Amino acid sequence: MTTVSLSLEEIYNLAKKTLLSNGCDDETASILADLIRNAERDGSLSHGLFRLPAYISGLKSGKINGKGKPVIKKISQSVIKVLGNNCLAPVVLHKGLPELINAAKVNGVAILAITKSHHMAAMWPETEKLAEEGLVAFACTSYKPAVAPAGAIKPLFGTNPISFAWPRPGKTPVVYDMATASMAMGEVQVAKREGHKVPPGTGLTKEGKETTDPGEITEGGVLLPFGGYKGSAISMMVELMAGALVGDNFSYETAAKDNNDGGPPSGGEFIIAISPEKTSNGNWDKHADEFFVKMKSMGNVRLPGERRHKNRLDKGPRNINEELINKIKSLS
Repeated sequence: MTTVSLSLEEIYNLAKKTLLSNGCDDETASILADLIRNAERDGSLSHGLFRLPAYISGLKSGKINGKGKPVIKKISQSVIKVLGNNCLAPVVLHKGLPELINAAKVNGVAILAITKSHHMAAMWPETEKLAEEGLVAFACTSYKPAVAPAGAIKPLFGTNPISFAWPRPGKTPVVYDMATASMAMGEVQVAKREGHKVPPGTGLTKEGKETTDPGEITEGGVLLPFGGYKGSAISMMVELMAGALVGDNFSYETAAKDNNDGGPPSGGEFIIAISPEKTSNGNWDKHADEFFVKMKSMGNVRLPGERRHKNRLDKGPRNINEELINKIKSLS
């Protein structure tokens, strides 16, 4: 694979220029370019520049409103709804998270229910931001069907990621962001692009046979949930929480309404934030740190998020797939 070395600033500028030339206003382009740059910085390659062509597809088709503004509605002291108005989810989160933070700090717990936004980014940015504000956070969202329920060979669930973050005052938070599928579809697509196999149990061919060929999964095949029936149940939970609970679609309903332009479909997201200052006996951070020390003493154990936070310290250039860079430049 041939790569091109780009500084973090160059990654940001390339993403922003491409977005501005495809119908985004400055605010939307800046927010999304920042997110893309940060994904590359932290090593989340399947959610960095790799995603930009799909965002452009949605903008060009008119499905995504690159100049739209979300509308916030406070249902109660602890429930905040945001109508996305077909904005990109990072823009919706930019408006909604400050409201959620304030509500959770005052009331102890608060919920952000997002509808009609286009989410294809990583989910750690939203939960990590909440944890940096001293809040425990959980978020989930669905997508279009790509994952077969345990016992099936046809897709019903999206890859349905969940993200959790735990605050650590004075330290980087513990954060995980994971698909409830055996592997995120973006990672399967990257494996296909780079000619890598995927682990056994990742997915099935269109005939329902197990395969380690990512192309057979992305071209008519299906992903499997992680952990069999257990992962299938968690993926079902995400469908309910990011669909019926917030007032948006299930993955199969999303697919029926999508124009299949290759861009992220419209959907919902559920986020809950909890203040440990309100719920604990006051020593929650010290008690949790004792647990993390114990956990790391067990062997070669890495806390979730540590690798990303280590990558973040490197401010140098990143090596980006040359074919991807050329494709992005052609979109401007």
